[in-house]
Amino acid sequence: MDRYKMDVSGGCQCGAVRYHATEMMDNSHICHCRMCQKAVGNIFAALVAAPRDAITWTRGEPARFRSSDHVDRGFCARCGTPLFYDDTTGDRVNFTIGSLDHPELFPPHANTGNESRVPWFDTLPTIAHGGATEQPDREAWWSAIQASNHQHPDHDTEVWPQPDQTGK
Repeated sequence: MDRYKMDVSGGCQCGAVRYHATEMMDNSHICHCRMCQKAVGNIFAALVAAPRDAITWTRGEPARFRSSDHVDRGFCARCGTPLFYDDTTGDRVNFTIGSLDHPELFPPHANTGNESRVPWFDTLPTIAHGGATEQPDREAWWSAIQASNHQHPDHDTEVWPQPDQTGK
């Protein structure tokens, strides 16, 4: 598997755990296995690896759950964001693509764990676009969420949480 020099960062939703990698691997994929489904609370886990020796935890430390004899699932103990799949016998850590600051850079190249793939997965592209956040009558609802957003931004910050911009 090829390694690529690039600076990649990511972290959890609340900002308590942040990481940086100086190299990434070309294994971006979607895993449909039941263990990954449970670990991320979704129908699949989108993952991409960084070599273990290229990873630095820049804020906090992830909590770990030993999901099998040699696999740890990493997450933020504060907000619960799933962060990685770590085969502790290997030389890489597979980060959840959604925890990366720029997930758009890692389109999946393979589907694995297909024995547990939900039967309706292939119908996803046929679902109509548009949802609650796009409906004009939900503008006040969406504005209230935006105004009270506690989510860490998709970039490293020196201080988090950031001081309230309103002076409160």
